Amino acid sequence: MNERDSEAVGATFIKAGHTLCNIEEDADVLLFNTCSVRDAAERKAKGKIGYMRKLKLRKPQLIIGVMGCMAQRLGEKLLDELPHLDFVLGTGQIHKALETVEKIAAERSRFHDTAICPEEIDMLGAHGENSWSAQIAITRGCNRFCSYCIVPYVRGREVSRSLDSIISEAKMLVASGVKEILLLGQNVAAYGLNGDIRPPADGHSPFAELLEALNEISGLERIRYTSPYVSYFNDRLIGALAHCSKVCHNIHLPLQSGSDRILQAMNRQYTAQSYREKVAQLRDAIPDLTFSTDVIVGFPGEEESDFQLTRDLMNEVGFEQAFIFKYSPRPGAKSALLSDTVSEEEKLRRNNILLDDLQLRISRKLAALNGSIQEVLCEGVSTRNKSRWTGRTGTNFVVHFEPDAAVKTGDLRKVRITRSGNVSLFGELC
Repeated sequence: MNERDSEAVGATFIKAGHTLCNIEEDADVLLFNTCSVRDAAERKAKGKIGYMRKLKLRKPQLIIGVMGCMAQRLGEKLLDELPHLDFVLGTGQIHKALETVEKIAAERSRFHDTAICPEEIDMLGAHGENSWSAQIAITRGCNRFCSYCIVPYVRGREVSRSLDSIISEAKMLVASGVKEILLLGQNVAAYGLNGDIRPPADGHSPFAELLEALNEISGLERIRYTSPYVSYFNDRLIGALAHCSKVCHNIHLPLQSGSDRILQAMNRQYTAQSYREKVAQLRDAIPDLTFSTDVIVGFPGEEESDFQLTRDLMNEVGFEQAFIFKYSPRPGAKSALLSDTVSEEEKLRRNNILLDDLQLRISRKLAALNGSIQEVLCEGVSTRNKSRWTGRTGTNFVVHFEPDAAVKTGDLRKVRITRSGNVSLFGELC
């Protein structure tokens, strides 16, 4: 979401006649869009902003602003902590970045605004130079209130955009050459439910209706989305995923824990068994479906038996990718009031065990694809080997291949897989 917000803000500045800089020393305005999900992200952001003090001493007219989740959480405190900072804008006020910069340039004042915006933010449809892929934010905020998470507090309650505005934005992007669209939301599957925290009844899914409408757009080749909450996958949505030919067969489905006791403490409103059953329903409907997930190790009160339940469920589901985090308390989240009972050494041990399991699973699954023919969306020249190109399958496996003279970014091409590596595939164009 932050990446998409940054793009939208940058696009509004460009439209007003400004130019994006690649070198900090050349800039007249520096905007830092920050994350607050983990403490490490905040410390890194503060360190980087603090380092800009030297640059401002050399360039007194330089304007420095902070936006995003850290700005929302800390607000005016950042102006006190970082005296060279000019303004702070919370997540609900990022659409004011341009006017704030213009105001400060004229008045040389300092400014902060962290009011939560309950409406759809107008500038979200702004995009930079579009290539073969683009992101569309379909919701903002979250109503789930997981006990470890501060997103509802820093991004506000769930708000969905209108279907018409999303379809219009998608058609504009496709007309500019975009072939793949990634739909973004804290819980994309809750799209259109008007803040109702109850999973929808069977037969009702506004998110399914959105996917079906996008699937009809001529010239759009692939639709991805992240990230949904498992309880929202009802029959209506699963049916849409199965019959929409452009929706990729890969789902990022956060698990967080395989222990019901820990899931309850996290306020994740499902059980390990219901998660397992939903995965089975999805695989029955879409046999080649792949999954990625998020997992937290070392949540307060997590014992070895809880960790083993998580490990067992991860291996049972067979996630092709996983983002594994060592628990750290976030001020403002309910779990921050709990005693952090698991040592950092033990968190690291559990983290490494899950990473080792993941690597073993990935290696086996990639090896099983040797000799197969995969449809790949071509992304461009490989960053590691300039003689190769890189693409991605609809099931989200990375494929490296030797290009031909006709290949272009955004092309869908068939690739015969000739060998597998630790994290990716290698092949030749058919």
